[in-house]
Amino acid sequence: MPQLSASILIPLIACLYVGVIILLPALEVVVGAFAKGLGPFLENFQSAELRSAVLLTLRCTVIAVPANTIFGLAAATAIARRQFPGKALLLSVIDLPFSISPVVVGLMLVLLYSPTNGLLGGIVSSMGWKILFSWPGMVLATIIVTLPFMAREVIPLLEEEGWDQEEAARTLGASNWQVFWKVTLPSVRWAVLYGLILTTARALGEFGAVAVVSGNIAGRTQTLPLFVEDAYKQYNTELAYGAALVLGGVGLISLLLKLFLEQMLGGLRDTDPSR
Repeated sequence: MPQLSASILIPLIACLYVGVIILLPALEVVVGAFAKGLGPFLENFQSAELRSAVLLTLRCTVIAVPANTIFGLAAATAIARRQFPGKALLLSVIDLPFSISPVVVGLMLVLLYSPTNGLLGGIVSSMGWKILFSWPGMVLATIIVTLPFMAREVIPLLEEEGWDQEEAARTLGASNWQVFWKVTLPSVRWAVLYGLILTTARALGEFGAVAVVSGNIAGRTQTLPLFVEDAYKQYNTELAYGAALVLGGVGLISLLLKLFLEQMLGGLRDTDPSR
């Protein structure tokens, strides 16, 4: 009986905790978004500031995700296949965005690119570039906070796969690029897709670092997460809930894709006799 009670009590506590912490607030967002009906909800998307925030969020994501995909694949290949001085340091630097606050990331960029007293501010100003309070700074902030996801998904799989197939391909005369495109990349394709999903979801929802470097100027340097906060502060709750629902929908789609890929990876491991 005590064992049976524990088997029921532990899942119940877990479900209650998740319900109170996550499901109830999410349900409140949905209810708030449709509080006045479907018509007013759809009318919210006619806001020029909301459309600008969506487009700017997509721009930051479209630039940051490919950049970190290329870096992540290059870093993962180097770390899993090579021995070189500073390898442990490179791993630590890749993991750094996991351990520091995004607000600190934004502050680092301000101290680096500030036109008045930034370390590189004079150089940037002399070239006529504008990093802070503009979309380039927001892209940089997004790239930094999403830096680890791709590399950290690919590195364990490359280490698990080994390099026997790659060595065999080189023995048969394949170049390094041919080995990468035809052997290495296909072997980690599911991990790459998984990393893409996580990186995209993180880029779309980034708030802290972008808030510091953007200036949060409505219609100009305001991403969708910043727009949600600003609309709520302006007591435009229906618009804030509607924008938050869009972000929540993106998160839900990312979660479903993540679960799908996990099932695919599990099925491949079960059907692969070499594992």
